[in-house]
Amino acid sequence: MIPAKTVAKFRSALPFWMSLALIPFVLCAAKYGGWALLLPVLSTFGLFSVIDPLGGRNFENADPETSDDQLFWYRLITLIWFPVQFVVIFGMIWYVTATGHLSAMEKVFLFFGVGQISGAVGIVYSHELMHQKNRTERWLADLLLATVVYSHFRSEHLLVHHRYVGTPRDPVSARYNENFHRFFFRVLYQCWRSAFRSEAQMLARKGLPWWDASNPFWRYWGLQTGFLLLAMIIGGWAGLGLFVYQATVAIWYLELTNYVEHYGLTRKHLGDGKYEHTKAHHSWNASHRASNWLLINLQRHSDHHDKPSRRFPLLQHHTQAEAPQLPMGYPTMVVAALIPPVWRRMMNPRVRKWRAMYYPEITDWAPYKAASNPMPR
Repeated sequence: MIPAKTVAKFRSALPFWMSLALIPFVLCAAKYGGWALLLPVLSTFGLFSVIDPLGGRNFENADPETSDDQLFWYRLITLIWFPVQFVVIFGMIWYVTATGHLSAMEKVFLFFGVGQISGAVGIVYSHELMHQKNRTERWLADLLLATVVYSHFRSEHLLVHHRYVGTPRDPVSARYNENFHRFFFRVLYQCWRSAFRSEAQMLARKGLPWWDASNPFWRYWGLQTGFLLLAMIIGGWAGLGLFVYQATVAIWYLELTNYVEHYGLTRKHLGDGKYEHTKAHHSWNASHRASNWLLINLQRHSDHHDKPSRRFPLLQHHTQAEAPQLPMGYPTMVVAALIPPVWRRMMNPRVRKWRAMYYPEITDWAPYKAASNPMPR
């Protein structure tokens, strides 16, 4: 008989396992095609945009000193996700190229749904794993990122974003009035460049060249090449194209989330290229219960920046007085971000209010708009 304490711990973690419920929608879409191809899209951000207001908000905080042993059922979903995602991506490539019952356009719709899951779930889980000290978890993060051909995100996120968030040196801190479409194409090259440069600079401080074997980019390139070759072996050129397409969709979703998380929020410049320390009010937060289940508390973003290695069940809620709050959860906000006039109407007044609340002494915000060079040469 299963101990009552084990059952209770599993039940408390179960809502965070709802990502597994997304997989049957992909399978159904692949089998039936047609209108069923809308299921993967509607079951993620579409569905959660609807149920977020109904699910209410969660302001409760777990004990941040809870040990890893007590979090087994929470951690397990992140540990098993790589094999799940691997099977879904490569299983779908095999299925659609071997059966041939879907048209070319239906395959495009299907792999948009696959990419949506590998981005909205897989990259979010890799983000959780890359912040942990456990080597297995960090390897799982690398494997997940390689399935979307975005491995450098780990270096960029750990070495650049967390250090320079809210400053012009952070590519993914979206600037005030910068629309998402411009932001997306900017960060694609700036993030790779800043990530590679940061790793090269770390090696240089040790007296090593960038091509030293310890540079993680060799691992990134090896894993990504392996998955690209596997896609081609399984599905030929069509399989390779579908793999790259779902990766592009996943990256698009990641950068949509990045755009929302820090839009318009800046750290105060102290002079001589120095900025104040990162504080709770430098991240947008959302306490919506349902989307925090899907995104494993990613929306408690201020606490993540305060304690990057804190596991997702222990992330703390910040009140409106402590940190800025989004009007809706990420699933709805990323849709708004795709329509710049709607986004500006929704968010620009909030940014101006934030500026007046935290930095009433700053009257000229022009110096905070620079975004052309995120890292010094």
